[in-house]
Amino acid sequence: MSLLQTTPLKWRVSGVASVLSLVAQMISPALSPAQNARTGASKTPIQHMIVIIGENRTFDHIFATYKPVKGQKVDNLLSKGIINEDGSPGPNFFGGSQWSAVDSRADKYQISPSSRTLFSNLPAPLAGGPTKPYIRSVAVAQKIENGLLPEDYVLMTTGGTGLPHGVPDTRIPNVSNLPPGPFPLTSHSLPYDSYANSPVHRFYQMWQQMDCNAAYVTSSNPSGCLNDLFPWVEVTVGAGANGKPQPPGFDLTSTGEGSTSMAFYNVLQGDAPYLKFLADNYAMSDNYHQAVNGGTGANHIMLGTGDAIYFSDGSGNALRPPHNQMVADGSPNAGVVDEIENPNAQPGTNNFYTQDGYGGGSYGSPSYGGGSYTNCSDITQPGVAPILNYLSDLPYLVNSRCEPGKYYLLNNYNPGYYGNGKNAYADIGNPAQTVFTIPPSSVRNIGDELLAANISWKYYGDQWNTYVKNPNLNYVALNNQYCNICNPFQYSTSIMTNAAVRTAHLQDTANLYDDIASGNLPAVSYVKPSGWLDGHPASSKLNLFEGFVKKIVTLVQANKALWGSTAIFVTFDEGGGYYDSGYVQALDYFGDGTRIPMIVVSPFTTPGKISHVYSDHVSVLKFIEANWGLPPVSSRSRDNFPNPKPTPGNPYVPSNRPAIGDLMDLFTFKK
Repeated sequence: MSLLQTTPLKWRVSGVASVLSLVAQMISPALSPAQNARTGASKTPIQHMIVIIGENRTFDHIFATYKPVKGQKVDNLLSKGIINEDGSPGPNFFGGSQWSAVDSRADKYQISPSSRTLFSNLPAPLAGGPTKPYIRSVAVAQKIENGLLPEDYVLMTTGGTGLPHGVPDTRIPNVSNLPPGPFPLTSHSLPYDSYANSPVHRFYQMWQQMDCNAAYVTSSNPSGCLNDLFPWVEVTVGAGANGKPQPPGFDLTSTGEGSTSMAFYNVLQGDAPYLKFLADNYAMSDNYHQAVNGGTGANHIMLGTGDAIYFSDGSGNALRPPHNQMVADGSPNAGVVDEIENPNAQPGTNNFYTQDGYGGGSYGSPSYGGGSYTNCSDITQPGVAPILNYLSDLPYLVNSRCEPGKYYLLNNYNPGYYGNGKNAYADIGNPAQTVFTIPPSSVRNIGDELLAANISWKYYGDQWNTYVKNPNLNYVALNNQYCNICNPFQYSTSIMTNAAVRTAHLQDTANLYDDIASGNLPAVSYVKPSGWLDGHPASSKLNLFEGFVKKIVTLVQANKALWGSTAIFVTFDEGGGYYDSGYVQALDYFGDGTRIPMIVVSPFTTPGKISHVYSDHVSVLKFIEANWGLPPVSSRSRDNFPNPKPTPGNPYVPSNRPAIGDLMDLFTFKK
């Protein structure tokens, strides 16, 4: 077990039929080296885009106190008066208040419980992350990572909590008597360089945290989401228990989180200095959202496909996933699992889900639990009715985009392929792997679209080369912290079974740094840091993600010819379960979710500009398509949604809902 596996983090789950590679080659023909190096004719001066994806931070969590440059406005906790500049409760603190609730419909899941009480004080936020830093020396850090500038490697050796996991985080002043709303994470006793706990960030939990109800709809908040049940969900269910009964003596500390979700950084007091620098000097959106409620896997998939993927036979034919049945029979991983989510409360509990979790066992021990799929076309399925009823009650038409008979992946399972193209789902009996793997997917992705248009692209995954050589050591070896569930193309048959496509377009960040230096960067680049540097709470730190971004920006700017035609998009996969006060638009069954940061670093931005146009991860696809003149990925992908038309007096709410922008408004192109 790696050091990172000492905390129960959402992406630590590591890795039906085989599909003929000939078919994949017919679908996605490999490009010649000359074609692969060529960028397509762009509609703007931007010939290269780099999308850097960090982990698990909402907009308010980082930019709660951000003050924009003169002439710009921002929607955050400070501008709303929820907090003051020093992070203390502001005159409108009640606007961020958090409530306790009771499942008033016996054992049935609710996204907006009616029986609720204002917390008198927040449940104490609990400690999480390493007591001592994971890496103890700069020499080791430099050996296992290449993603930082020399002066930043020391950050990998600092920031230990000094506390065991799950106890009140006494580094936070007044930890047991915090008022019932957002609180500053950092202080003299908990400096910015510190590790801290990770909130729950799963699908049905996030719907509850947002507390969406058509009865709450107003002209300024037409989705009716109050965002007022974040700690309640944390302390009543947390990340789920894989079908196990609620433990005896269950209390406000049992899930190991407390009110971790309500913490925010203070950029006015020096937190997140590099991200603030980028926001001040380039352009930022304060209305960009995670595309799916929940965690990493589903959001990275949506980032690559504009769609959700589903359980199938590996050839696109929908099947029901294992449901209270034996899997991997005859192997050490064999066990009875239930991969269908059931967020109905266990009898006699308040909101402790029946079947929800990342899956237990595997890796050479019996498997169990693991709810992560939902047939959201069937209103009789657990958890489905409250969301479908909410969508149908809204004052605008929302298509659930749930096709009959399909069980969609809502959270995190391993992708259907290893990095070498081998079918990972067919290998679930391997004692070094997990049964919680999704079969190969035939859902079309942006890679397929770019290949068809002869536009160059790459997905650069930090530590990819090490992972490809030995996926069995993923998350075990210090230098093998590659995030397999983060690569949307690793789920895809058309990409992974074509060796020429796979090797040309899925590469290590070592190749990224070489491509930047040589000026051979493709038109479209997706970049994912390893688990050390992705900024994920508890397993990483936000300043490490800042360091990762800084290296890429510095290298691109050092190549003046490249910098003059490049836009770097800096965002996060999802909000990680942290509180955010922003408007959320209901697009379909899957989301949207909370706001997350989106900063664009480019010579074609106006310094300090803040865009209020509604957007989410699929807006990245829309930008690619707008910039290179491409059609939507598929007939049902979200990039078919129109660009927003602003509501008079409220630029955050599209009048033509559902709608998402293409991010073009973040740029200033001189004619």
